[in-house]
Amino acid sequence: MGDTKRKRGRKPKNPTPSQPLQSPPSSPLDDVFSLSNIEIIPSTSSAVEITTTASRPRGRPKKLPKLPDNPDALPPPPILSPCRHVSNGTAIGLGGGSGGGELAVDPIGARVVPAMDAVVKVFCVHTEPNFSLPWQRKRQYSSSSSGFVISRRRVLTNAHSVEHYTQVKVKKRGSDTKYLATVLSIGTECDIAMLTVNDDEFWEGVSPVEFGELPALQDAVTVVGYPIGGDTISVTSGVVSRIEILSYVHGSTELLGLQIDAAINSGNSGGPAFNDKGNCVGIAFQSLKHEDAENIGYVIPTPVIQHFIQDYEKNEAYTGFPILGIEWQKMENPDLRKAMGMKPEQKGVRIRRVDPTAPESGVLKSSDIVLSFDGVDIANDGTVPFRHGERIGFSYLVSQKYAGDSSAIKVLRSSAILNFNIKLTSHRRLIPAHNKGRPPSYYIIAGFVFTTVSVPYLRSEYGKDYEYEAPVKLLDKLLHSMPQSPDEQLVVVSQVLVSDINIGYEDIVNTQVLALNGKPVKNLRRLAEMVENCDDEFLKFDLEYEQIVVLRTKTAKAATPDILATHCIPSAMSVDLKA
Repeated sequence: MGDTKRKRGRKPKNPTPSQPLQSPPSSPLDDVFSLSNIEIIPSTSSAVEITTTASRPRGRPKKLPKLPDNPDALPPPPILSPCRHVSNGTAIGLGGGSGGGELAVDPIGARVVPAMDAVVKVFCVHTEPNFSLPWQRKRQYSSSSSGFVISRRRVLTNAHSVEHYTQVKVKKRGSDTKYLATVLSIGTECDIAMLTVNDDEFWEGVSPVEFGELPALQDAVTVVGYPIGGDTISVTSGVVSRIEILSYVHGSTELLGLQIDAAINSGNSGGPAFNDKGNCVGIAFQSLKHEDAENIGYVIPTPVIQHFIQDYEKNEAYTGFPILGIEWQKMENPDLRKAMGMKPEQKGVRIRRVDPTAPESGVLKSSDIVLSFDGVDIANDGTVPFRHGERIGFSYLVSQKYAGDSSAIKVLRSSAILNFNIKLTSHRRLIPAHNKGRPPSYYIIAGFVFTTVSVPYLRSEYGKDYEYEAPVKLLDKLLHSMPQSPDEQLVVVSQVLVSDINIGYEDIVNTQVLALNGKPVKNLRRLAEMVENCDDEFLKFDLEYEQIVVLRTKTAKAATPDILATHCIPSAMSVDLKA
C-alpha cells in the first residue's frame, strides 16, 4: 500500500484567494450636500444585491459538552454588546425602536434606543422662481428628506428641504399614508423649518423627541433619517469631532455647529442626531465632500434649535439671528496694539467698518477697540471662553441674543474706556444671500429688463461657480459693499429684449444702473416710479463702466406693451412693485 496513508474525509478543494468586498461606485448625488452646493434631490431606491456565504466546518460535528449535574456550576451568560438594546425582554438591534415612541433602555450597556417612531419622512414639491426670467417659475420637482416630531404637535426639518415649497407631506415610520403638512415658519439663516399636521390621526401613537444638552467632544451620536439607498429608516453612528462656529451654506451665515464623523447623505437632511440617552442633540443638515476629507458631517446643535423655537413662540414668526454690524480686525501684533493705545493687559479686536444701517453706527466708530461683549472679555484673536479647554468666536455671544435685545459693549477709544448699550438687529446686505422665499422683482421698459442682484440671481446667471464667473464689479459689491440706507438695492439691466426701439443696446447684460436723468437709483421701486412719472423728452440711464442709454420717453412707453406681448410676459412689473 505504500507509506502514504489515505486520510479520511472529503478531499479538500483548491483554495481560492478571497476578494475584498467592493463598495458600489459613488454616485454624482454624493456632492449634493457639499459646502459649495446644498440641494435636495428625490431619494431613489437603488437595488443593491448583497450576497453572504456562511462557511461550514468540515468533518464530523463536535460533540456538545456534557452539562454538569449541579446547575450552579454553569458558566455565566454572555454580556450583551452596548450596540444592542433590550425592549420588552427581546434583544433588538440599533435600528429597532420601541412602540409608541417610548425609549427603551439597555440595562447592561446603559444606552437608550432613540425614539425612532418620532422620525418622519418629508416629501416636498418645489417650484423655484426663475431669476433670469423673473416673470416665470421653473419646472416643479419633488424631493424627500427627514424630520422629527417635537412638542405641541410640531415637526422640525431643514429649511432647504421645503424651500420654495408648493406642497409638503409627511409620512410616519411604518405607515403607508402621507399627511398634508402646513409650514409654520422657515428660518433661512439657521436652516430650520417648522411644520404641523392638522390631521389628528397623524399624531396617534407618536411621542415627541426630547432635546438634550450640547454634547462634548468624543460623545457618541446617532443620526436617524431617510437617506438615499432605500425607503426605510436608516441609522448611522459616530462621535462629535469638533464644536465651533460653522458656515451655514444655505443661509450664508456663521452659527454654532457640530462636526461629526457619522455618514450624512442626501435625504438625511432634517433628521435628528441622538445621544446615548436618547435625547436629540442636533439636526443633520450638510456634509463636506472633498477628495482630501472623509466622513465629515455637520449638525445644527440644540442652542441654535432652541433659539429658533423660542423666537417663533415669542414673536409668532421667525425674526432671525442678530449680528453686530461691524467688520473687525485681529489685534495679535504687539506693535499694532501699542499704536492703538492698548495696555499690555488689555485685549480686544479693532473695528474696521461699521454698517451705516445698523443701530450701533451711532455710537461705534472705526478704529474703536472692542474689549468685551456683555461682560465677557474678547481676546486679541476674537475668541471668548466657551467650555473647559475650549474657545469660540465672540459672534457666538451675539447669536445667543434675539432681534431687539440690548447688549453692553466696552470699547477703547483714544486710550479711554467707553461703555455703550446697543440694540441688536438682524443683518441686511446690499446683495442678499437669499430672497426668503419671495419671487424676484422686475421692471420692463422698452425691452430693458431691470431687476435686483442677489446670490440666487448670480447663481442663476453664472451657475454654481458664480464666485469665479460673475463680473468683478458685482463680486466686489457682494463681498465688500455695505448698504448706505435700509432700502438700498443693487439694480442692474439683466438683459435687453430685442426690439426696434433698443437697436444698439442688445449687448448690455448685468450692468448696474447708477442714475436716471441725473437722479441716483437707490432701489428698483424708485426706478419704476421715476420712469412712470417722467415728463422729460428722454430717459437717460447712467450705467456702470461709463455707459449711457437714451430713449425717447413717449416712444419707450408706447412700445413696451407690444414687446411684452411678443415675449408672452404678463406684466411690465412684478406684483410687489404694483402695491
